[in-house]
Amino acid sequence: MSTGGAEGVRLQKVLAAAGIASRRVAEDLIHAGRVEVNGSVVQEQGRRVDPDRDVIRVDGARIPPPRRHVYLVANKPRGVVSTMDDPHGRPTLAGLLRGRPAGERLFHVGRLDADTEGLIVLTNDGGFAQRLAHPSHEVPKTYLAVVAGSLEHRTLLQLRKGVELEDGPIRPDRVRLRERSGSATMVELTLHSGRNRIVRRLFEAVGHPVRELSRTSIGPIRLGQLKSGHVRELTREELGTLLDQLGL
Repeated sequence: MSTGGAEGVRLQKVLAAAGIASRRVAEDLIHAGRVEVNGSVVQEQGRRVDPDRDVIRVDGARIPPPRRHVYLVANKPRGVVSTMDDPHGRPTLAGLLRGRPAGERLFHVGRLDADTEGLIVLTNDGGFAQRLAHPSHEVPKTYLAVVAGSLEHRTLLQLRKGVELEDGPIRPDRVRLRERSGSATMVELTLHSGRNRIVRRLFEAVGHPVRELSRTSIGPIRLGQLKSGHVRELTREELGTLLDQLGL
């Protein structure tokens, strides 16, 4: 990584361009020792950095480099297939991207089956996508499931302890009961496994098939108020945190 030098961009200019603060306020942040470059606190106002390579933090929060790539989060509706083109003519993710710049070639990270709605990431950054999808980085994913029947306390304990499936055991990171009625139960589930249809198979194994399923978060990315069928860019905070989690 860069150590500054005569070339590069002034640190306060990088912070201002990232939307952290005006250049004057950025100078105050630097003077106060609140800015780090590559793990070292910087208090010299003339410090030059390479914003593409240097890891810059303010109050410990990672400031992503200038965006050369596109990072989007979409709220996939039920019935949409996780592909950009479907030979059977079904609705695809491409339909959510109307209005985006022409020629922008994006691909999705991971999949949601057609009956599952919720959060899916779209990007043109191959290295980022590969790491985000790989289970070795253990990025947690949270789902909201409505399952058949009244899920009892002992079944919740069983889920928390882990369940043996045909392709090996699975133990969620977190299971929380959200709502229970006589005919259905709403459960929030967090896990970092990327195995195919893992949430549906997990609940089927304990006798409570999934009726509705939505993914609500991936790592620091939250659906929040994003409406079904809509797309937004990742925030600076989301992208910075993800870059740290993925070792980029």
